[in-house]
Amino acid sequence: MLAIRLSRGGSKKRPFYHVVATDSRNARDGRFIERLGFFNPIARGQEVELRLDVERIEFLQSRGAQLSDRVKSLVKQYKAANQA
Repeated sequence: MLAIRLSRGGSKKRPFYHVVATDSRNARDGRFIERLGFFNPIARGQEVELRLDVERIEFLQSRGAQLSDRVKSLVKQYKAANQA
């Protein structure tokens, strides 16, 4: 099954996450099919906290991809922020 989830990067105590499409059997930080955006939970100042390719995520979802709970909330947050 295709899963859209977060893959952790960054250094110790400074997390940075890529939103990736991957086979659900792969490891969290392992091989992925496609990068769909990023999430930087400790962004400050002019740094971008969240960037997503929503069109691509919706396309993959229509093809049967499952979003993780955290990615669902991030997509919802991103749509609300860019709608206003």
